[in-house]
Amino acid sequence: MTNPRSLSSVENDPQSGFTLLEILVVLAILALLIGLVAPAALRQLGGARVSVAKQSISRLGSVLDLYKLDVGTYPTTEEGLAALIHKPADAQNWNGPYLKDVNEPKDPWNHPYTYQAPSSRDGHDYDLCSAGARGTGTTSPGQSGAICNP
Repeated sequence: MTNPRSLSSVENDPQSGFTLLEILVVLAILALLIGLVAPAALRQLGGARVSVAKQSISRLGSVLDLYKLDVGTYPTTEEGLAALIHKPADAQNWNGPYLKDVNEPKDPWNHPYTYQAPSSRDGHDYDLCSAGARGTGTTSPGQSGAICNP
């Protein structure tokens, strides 16, 4: 059986605890782990945003198709995606709003999507693009980093 006094004397010993060298070794190991894991986690986050942008563009494409079924044409470039929320003046049979949000949709980087109708590409009715992570200026298909409707 151990003596209770011997246990309490160890707890009050000023020499017990971690040395500075032990703490530095632990900090160095943590820094190495963070240095190896953080870049991979950031790459994963960037890839997730691209995936969300592609899915959002696909969803907005479906909503634009519903608009065309009701109105007969896709919104013009001037009307833009706002035509999915607010009825354009010349739109007959408009059954909107087609989006729940009262603001125009934004991409995962919080930049507005660019919309152009008619499309500048053969075989497409419209261009719906996100500028991606750079998110500056107008975006067109084929531009570096642009994510557009297929």
